Amino acid sequence: MKKLLLTFAGCIWLLVSCTKDKATTHYTFYRPVYATKDEVRAGIKSDAPEPVQQPGKIVVKDHYVFLNELNKGIHVIDLTDPAKPVNQAFIHVPGCADLAIQGNYLYADCYTDMVTIDISNPASVSLVQALQGVFPQRVYADFFPDTTKVITRWIRIDTAVSYRFEQSFTAVADIMRKQYGNVYFSALANASGAPTAIGIAGSLSRFAQLSQRLYTVSRNDLKVFNVQQAAAPRYVQSIPLSQGNIETIFPYKNNLFIGSMVGMFIYNAGNPDQPTFLSQFTHVRTCDPVIVDDDYAYVTLWGGSSCGGYSNQLDIINLKNLLHPVLVKSYPLSGPHGLSKDGYLLLICDGKEGLKLFNASDPYNLTLLSQVKGFQPTDVIALGGIAIATAKEGLYCIDYSDVNNAKIVGKIPVIQNN
Repeated sequence: MKKLLLTFAGCIWLLVSCTKDKATTHYTFYRPVYATKDEVRAGIKSDAPEPVQQPGKIVVKDHYVFLNELNKGIHVIDLTDPAKPVNQAFIHVPGCADLAIQGNYLYADCYTDMVTIDISNPASVSLVQALQGVFPQRVYADFFPDTTKVITRWIRIDTAVSYRFEQSFTAVADIMRKQYGNVYFSALANASGAPTAIGIAGSLSRFAQLSQRLYTVSRNDLKVFNVQQAAAPRYVQSIPLSQGNIETIFPYKNNLFIGSMVGMFIYNAGNPDQPTFLSQFTHVRTCDPVIVDDDYAYVTLWGGSSCGGYSNQLDIINLKNLLHPVLVKSYPLSGPHGLSKDGYLLLICDGKEGLKLFNASDPYNLTLLSQVKGFQPTDVIALGGIAIATAKEGLYCIDYSDVNNAKIVGKIPVIQNN
């Protein structure tokens, strides 16, 4: 009997050894396409319009919308007729994920650099300055690009890899890098696009302007730029944000309201070159955009994402004493992201439930006035009767002049390459 058991165990070992020998897994790689910094800067100009594929942050100037195409550049959209928005031009800014405008100048990140673009004629813009290396956090996870050049786009490579079971994921990645060169490696065979740079996330801006300063936030710092000479911003300093996990920044009066995964932090910018910490309002771990109007802050929390947590709600916070912000009330929502305020109206992007318009005249008793369905908005700007919203499906113009009957009147759809 003992001999029979030993024989059976030997057979099992052989079977396991065979199954451990080889496995085939499908992987997706992204090979970077480089250009020199001189080539990139020469290309920062108005070019023919391109399809919207991955809409990001938005800034409105006059009757133009400047819409970020994540890590590629900026769409210039003529909004003269909101019912017929026109995709007029495209500005190539590799690595762009945030932007701000002061007067006739647009500021944008170009990976680790910040560029200043003259947009006095949006149909024919020009680069006027580049501050090098001011955003050192703009790096890629597990990927180290050629720092003497700039990544302008990514070429997707789908392949099947056979390897031994006992080899680690890292070992397989190293093998494939030897075969394909310096590529970004992903285990997701159905990945939808190029890798997203660390620190680039959220539906509201990481750039804010106040007192002729441009403030930018990364996951763990606040940078100050002097923009008194709008055409020639000057880097002032970087202030550590020990709280970490920073997502958004919103300027109001003389203060900066900074949203993070764990709360809202208030900094006073009385000395514009040296903002100082005042107080904080903490919440459960979740994503956290924030806007402020009068004595109240409006914070949307959504979970089930990379931020962690599961809360989906709106928090209204009393700011009458900035040193001691107090929660007024929380309102349950579906999947809130960006938000905007227009007088007593509060507009909230609420995921699959679309854009919601609330009467917020009484923070203790928010009432829903109307709801625009059929899309999943992530960011919104209210413009006195017309709202501009971004969504995974494209850019939308919503007419809310009749607040009880808000509706989509114009759209520039996302068009994916085959």
